[in-house]
Amino acid sequence: MEVAEAKDAGALVRSRPRPVLMIPLRRCGSHALRLRLSFNPDFYSPYPLHIVDFMPLVPLYGDLSDDRAYFRLVVDVVGLQAASPVKWSNVVFDPRQVFEAIRLERRSVHRVVWELLLRAGELHGASIVMDKSLDSVHYADELMSLFPQLLFLNVVRDPRAQVASMTRAIIHDFDAALNAKAWVDAYRVARSLAERYPERVLTVRYEDFLADQESTLRQICRFFGIEYLPQMLDVTRSHEAQQLSHMSALWASNCFAPIAANTDKFKTQLSLKEIEVIETLARDYMALYGYELMTDAQAEISDSMMARSRERSEIAKRRAWQDLEQGDYRDFILRRFRSDYLQQVRNRLDDLPMAVAGKAGNAGDAARMA
Repeated sequence: MEVAEAKDAGALVRSRPRPVLMIPLRRCGSHALRLRLSFNPDFYSPYPLHIVDFMPLVPLYGDLSDDRAYFRLVVDVVGLQAASPVKWSNVVFDPRQVFEAIRLERRSVHRVVWELLLRAGELHGASIVMDKSLDSVHYADELMSLFPQLLFLNVVRDPRAQVASMTRAIIHDFDAALNAKAWVDAYRVARSLAERYPERVLTVRYEDFLADQESTLRQICRFFGIEYLPQMLDVTRSHEAQQLSHMSALWASNCFAPIAANTDKFKTQLSLKEIEVIETLARDYMALYGYELMTDAQAEISDSMMARSRERSEIAKRRAWQDLEQGDYRDFILRRFRSDYLQQVRNRLDDLPMAVAGKAGNAGDAARMA
């Protein structure tokens, strides 16, 4: 019995799925692609942890070479997964097992996150595991050092349409200029990755997916080394898509076929002034990816303008949380639960004695390790 278990364990290690990170920014149509690819059992991509929200806490753990500090980090990342508004099906993690599996490897919060993803992928029999935490594009270099086989699915979307979507989503800023800047920052990193590692990055345009779903999905499947399945074209048969559509207004359209005409919807959602600001900031990438300008793209953008945008966004965000509480209390409570969990972790770390947390003189080292 022990020999058989050992063989099984060895097979499990050898057959670990290949990791993929979707990049570069949320509201690019990422759920639409993920849900369709998920019809193939060789592909596994659960609701993302969005570890970017956890990153400000990492320096508070101190020196991660200290087993106590690293185990505390493992426990809290497992807790973050449990606090997610969308649960990973049929997966429960034991922090002790996770810690023992990775404690002799290079220590990083990203290594912890991916251990959870890979273990879940193994349980589902997948050969490809994709993390849809698109913001992690900003940690791509470290991720590649941790996982030499890592691939990137770079999903490009018209910045005007993407910013219009972002500006109406509680997970982003409520200002077109701020979101356009975030768009440019993320796309700059993604472009650099594609130039440095062309064999590891596949770039697809969301608009091309809308125009021809099959061609785009076949292209992605070839890149991943998995089979394209015709049922990918009928997202209405996806149980997860149906479930998500009822959980949040952000995901309401995921259970329907995409509407190509919506590519121009931003024209009614944004003012011409907002469009000019977006085009001014993003014009180089718009030219690169084939998006035509509507304006001269010569808007004046100053530090004082961005500061005013930040002030307006914060006011609008507080109002949006209030509206969400009144309009969809379940979505509100689930999102606040995650937010409250992150705050509780911060409070607990702040209360730890300096010597125990390993904060004295080690915060900078921990930040570099993360």
